Amino acid sequence: MDWLSLKSGSDVRGTAAGEGIVLTPEVAKKLGAAFTEMLAERNGKTVRDIRVSLGRDSRITGEKLLDAAAEGIASTGAEAIRFGMCTTPAMYMSTITKGFEPDGAIMITASHHPWNKNGLKFFTREGGIEGNDVKQLLTMAAETDKRNTTVAASGNITEKAFLPVYIQQLADRIRTGLMTDAAKPLAGLHVAVDAGNGAGGFYASMLDSLGADISGSQFLEPDGMFPNHIPNPENKDAMASLRSAVLNAGADLGVIFDADCDRAAVVDADGKEINRNRLIALISAILLEENPGQTIVTDSVTSSGLKQFIEAHGGTHYRFKRGYRNVIDEAVRLNREGILCPLAIETSGHAALKENHFLDDGMYLVTVLIVKAMEMKKQGLHLGALIADLREPAEAAEIRLAITEPDFRTKGREVIETVTNYAECNPDWHIAQDNREGIRISFNLNGQPDTGWFLLRLSVHDPVMPLNAESDVEGGVRKMLADLYEVLSHVKGICLDDLKKTAEEV
Repeated sequence: MDWLSLKSGSDVRGTAAGEGIVLTPEVAKKLGAAFTEMLAERNGKTVRDIRVSLGRDSRITGEKLLDAAAEGIASTGAEAIRFGMCTTPAMYMSTITKGFEPDGAIMITASHHPWNKNGLKFFTREGGIEGNDVKQLLTMAAETDKRNTTVAASGNITEKAFLPVYIQQLADRIRTGLMTDAAKPLAGLHVAVDAGNGAGGFYASMLDSLGADISGSQFLEPDGMFPNHIPNPENKDAMASLRSAVLNAGADLGVIFDADCDRAAVVDADGKEINRNRLIALISAILLEENPGQTIVTDSVTSSGLKQFIEAHGGTHYRFKRGYRNVIDEAVRLNREGILCPLAIETSGHAALKENHFLDDGMYLVTVLIVKAMEMKKQGLHLGALIADLREPAEAAEIRLAITEPDFRTKGREVIETVTNYAECNPDWHIAQDNREGIRISFNLNGQPDTGWFLLRLSVHDPVMPLNAESDVEGGVRKMLADLYEVLSHVKGICLDDLKKTAEEV
């Protein structure tokens, strides 16, 4: 078995049901044992003194994989603490919450991926482990039999409830934000919750307990087959479903989570979807209103309109590399250097606030938004009013160019170099000053400055080059992509069919 093929960024992920299963209970068991040993080594403890909490989302393979990982932990002599159904952010919070504080935590989830996938996310008290840690963990798991690290007397496997504590933490944030100790601080606010049959259905009950009207909420019951729609805040069908729920119920706001609740999006009272750039603009407006002059760290594919919006609201927009760990780590680094950053956020909906340990927590993000929604409701306004001045692109396109050569990284770098060299010699192509990933080119379309752009980059793991383009004028995307096609038409080893097709169709 190729253990390293299970690495997916800073997570472990693979097929766990149906055909082609690679993530088996035996694999989970070995990973549980390896993570325990890693924690012992890093904390200067014996494995018998290590405690690890475990949770899962609603996937059909979650319980068996959790059981197996717990057995692996206990096989080393350590203690495994089962939380059962939980969320990814809650698993991290358990490591720093008084009365729990395990040495590490494991979440069994594959985020928004189909029902047959599953995975493991690992946390220490410092946060989620990084990609190199995952590689080391997989290598250790692969060598478990050789090392023969299990002990004769197993450690304990216990069960404990943490979700109620996490729910209380969210409820406390609402009361703190509204500066009240009222039993029903959300009375008068109508929120429709869509949990996508993932782990987050309890959020509706929490809002109800705080006085909110939650009629119109849907798909709250956990169902690992995800029968209604993919639990993904970026999915068009999922967002359309929430939009209908909000409009039909006459709600002030709709919220949606992915399966493990580390990502989220919202829908305003008028049915307008607020995700991607709109979501970043919304939370940025709230944070900059409280603390102007700070820096918002985002991934690389955010729009020119968003940059203008953040600057108009008194902030600095700092684009960085794709990947939620990348933007979080960069925001933490900037803060250490004295550059105040209250937020690290990806267009995918991963959002980490400094006030919340820079933990990417979709529910915490939504909780902050609900506090603001409640304040605005009292003024007769809705959240969407905060982003009324966000300039939206007239056109947008996103395609993936397949690299056909075996050494795809070298070919990808060659393609980026080709585009860069052309841009440096063409006065109509402007390399973005904050270009930190791949190559981002801006254009002055129809004589108007900075009205179009594209970003071409190399995927971290796959032999593809994602290409994003936006234009503020009709026909702009077609022109930019047609020009790019001409630049790359002589390059071998990359499939340009989709680029050519999109350039012709837009």
